[in-house]
Amino acid sequence: MKKLAVLGTAIALSNMTYAADAATQAQIDELKAQIAALADTVDAQAEGPANPVYIGGYGEMHLNLNQGKDNEIDYHRFVLFFGKEFTDKVRFFSELELEHSLAGDGKPGEVELEQAYVEVDVTENTQVKTGLFLLPVGILNETHEPETFYGVERNNVEKRIIPTTWWEGGVMVSGKIADGLSYDVAMHSGLNAAEYDENGLLTGVESLRSSRQKVAEATANKAAYTARLKYTAVPGLELAVSGQYQDDILQGAGDDEIGAALLEAHAIYQTGGFGLRALYAQWNIDSDVEDAVAGASKQNGYYIEPSYRINEQVGVFYRNSMWDTAAGDSDDSEKTQNDIGVNYWLADTAVLKADYFRQETAGELSATGYNLGVGFSF
Repeated sequence: MKKLAVLGTAIALSNMTYAADAATQAQIDELKAQIAALADTVDAQAEGPANPVYIGGYGEMHLNLNQGKDNEIDYHRFVLFFGKEFTDKVRFFSELELEHSLAGDGKPGEVELEQAYVEVDVTENTQVKTGLFLLPVGILNETHEPETFYGVERNNVEKRIIPTTWWEGGVMVSGKIADGLSYDVAMHSGLNAAEYDENGLLTGVESLRSSRQKVAEATANKAAYTARLKYTAVPGLELAVSGQYQDDILQGAGDDEIGAALLEAHAIYQTGGFGLRALYAQWNIDSDVEDAVAGASKQNGYYIEPSYRINEQVGVFYRNSMWDTAAGDSDDSEKTQNDIGVNYWLADTAVLKADYFRQETAGELSATGYNLGVGFSF
């Protein structure tokens, strides 16, 4: 009898539990749905919006000590990045720069739009960008955040010959040929090197660096073309060669066209703490009007820079460089410079810098000095 009573009680309790479960199942399902929705919300907040707008930037301040004469402190540049992921395949990137801290009439600085382009993934290995972009030439032109290179000032070869920082407006196709082998091909606006006298008459060619139009109501009678081939298949190694051609750097202003071709090649190698950078660049300017280009018909330069990263915070470097913006004339314009210095990384993207330089012109000492700097990116 006791067994029957226990069995009856168990059956009754089971029926009650079943009834209770049946009555509350809708509530349980609703709670599960709410928990799942809450988890999705938390994940979305952690990952950010599907198509975010993002910002970044970099800046650097320099103190140039030229043996007690004309010493200068300058907040050389402050740059802001703004970008937008429209879709998984379409994105926008821009770079707005303030140079020398203060811009305006009679002020030393400029506000410049250095990049503003839309990039589209055409295939898995091919991208097309159109708008205003940095040209794929040299080491520093595309990557020049302060913590990515040694020395307070950018090296003179990439500043005077290439000339960094150099952007143009146009269209560029970039792609992957094979693992570690890529290419870039661009058609874009070009230089305008026409120089005029006080009467408005064309007299010749001014420096190529000052010929950058920066896509500011730029004369576009003649286009330019740039291509690069880059090899990175070996870990720590980058080899690249690039070239540019413009059939008239006077943009149609002269009676005769003056064509210009730039060839640049560089190597970067990093293994452990040891690093090495080497670069060569040369302009060849062709003209039937000899007086128009004079010694500037050939301009070239090179540098070699070994470095050693002692630990995560400290690295040292030495740089030997030569550049000549009138190499077609004589050796009197050739400049050489030796730099030695140290970088101290406060964090991965924040650095203090110090260096010493000695410069010679045509074999004669022309300048020495020290530089101190601080730089960052985010």
